[in-house]
Amino acid sequence: MTGLLTGNSWTGKVYNGQWIGSTGGTAEVSEPATGAMLAEVGLGNAADVDRASREASEAQPAWAERIGPERAAILREAAKALERHHEEVERWLVRESGSVPGKAAFEVQLAQAELWEAAALPTQPWGHLLPASQDGRHSAARRLPLGVVGIISPWNFPFLLAIRAVAPALALGNAVVLKPDVQTAVVGGTAIAQLFHEAGLPEGLLQVLAGDAEPGQTLCEDPNIAMVSFTGSTSIGREVASVAGRNLKRVSLELGGNNALIVLDDADVDTASSAGAWSAYLHQGQICMTAGRHIVVESVADEYLDLLSRRAAALRVGDPNREEVALGPLINESQIANVERLVNETVSSGAELRAGGKRDALFYRPTVLGGVTAEMPAFREEIFGPVAPVTVVRDEEEAIAVANDTDRGLVAAVQTGSAERGNALANQLRTGIVHVNDQTLNNDAYAPFGGTGMSGNGSRFGSQSSWDEFTEWQWLTSRSQARQYPF
Repeated sequence: MTGLLTGNSWTGKVYNGQWIGSTGGTAEVSEPATGAMLAEVGLGNAADVDRASREASEAQPAWAERIGPERAAILREAAKALERHHEEVERWLVRESGSVPGKAAFEVQLAQAELWEAAALPTQPWGHLLPASQDGRHSAARRLPLGVVGIISPWNFPFLLAIRAVAPALALGNAVVLKPDVQTAVVGGTAIAQLFHEAGLPEGLLQVLAGDAEPGQTLCEDPNIAMVSFTGSTSIGREVASVAGRNLKRVSLELGGNNALIVLDDADVDTASSAGAWSAYLHQGQICMTAGRHIVVESVADEYLDLLSRRAAALRVGDPNREEVALGPLINESQIANVERLVNETVSSGAELRAGGKRDALFYRPTVLGGVTAEMPAFREEIFGPVAPVTVVRDEEEAIAVANDTDRGLVAAVQTGSAERGNALANQLRTGIVHVNDQTLNNDAYAPFGGTGMSGNGSRFGSQSSWDEFTEWQWLTSRSQARQYPF
């Protein structure tokens, strides 16, 4: 079987149905664990985005006219192609994004589910018959594709977080211009282009070009782009919303989190500490759903801190491509420097370093901070690193107030001996997602995923939610014969 990314047809190029040269030049993609060069990818600039959006706009109407089962068949072929090539994609995730193999396999499984869920969309009902308000007139509401969707995807789960927008957007009749992050442009862009090429997607419908701020801004301004779907930091999300909003585009924003894991006094503390470690340290804490605030009732706080610190100390850190480790490298120097800053400033503010707090190159030890208060940097800022700040509260009521003391509202989790108590507490949390007696890192392809406040603008990913994101309503009336009016 020929590999998905073997050969050099894509090296230094961008994709429009074929691999072509770009005016934006090229960039090297390196392995964060070693610094070794992995590949060269094509970079897009404003001119490349202009070309891509025009080509996508020209290809989209014929695609939208294709009957639903035909579009569904191509999505299913992409899912089958991923099944054939999953090991190769997983290897690239390990090397390019610093994922440990288990995380890489999980990411590919989730992406596979997204493709199958998207394949089910084109054969679902796509409108309503409406009551007639006048004799002789038929009335209906139907969902139509937006046109061309611009997708700006991040580096942390680069394959999944691109697929979850690309697949439903295409399934529902849109064309797509995908701009993956340059740091993970191969697995976040090239691999996706190759999958859909192998699936037989018509030329022009999927355009892939990596790039930085210039092509991102152009996507937000380009008149051929009807919608921009952005996953990334809150600060960049504000810029995307501002530019796209001035151009009256639909915008879907899935942004950062400062998520709470609440441990109540009736929780199984050992189990809670396991959920806390998983929530804080998976993929080096570089996940929007990471538990960045561990809020623990004081009667169980000492036990929780001891258990969490032991778990952190036992986790092995290293190159996931060469060793069996629990944590790999952070993505770049800027990211690990920010983690160091937040830990050092928080300790200087009076917090206790219970575990970790050390770095080696881009590797950072899983860290536990005790005695964290609401005024400290590790409580207020999204860390995006393997750090578990623990804040002690008197009781459940204070836990709720502290959990809600943030402008972000992506996900929360509650550990308790009573599901009923947990569900009642969930009703008082201002987040888009709550998990009772679970950890914070959950994702289902068919569930509405998204946050509130500075974690997002109310958009949701997930199979049924995709209808709201990637289509628009049209009201259609018809008469068998035209009628006269008084004028």
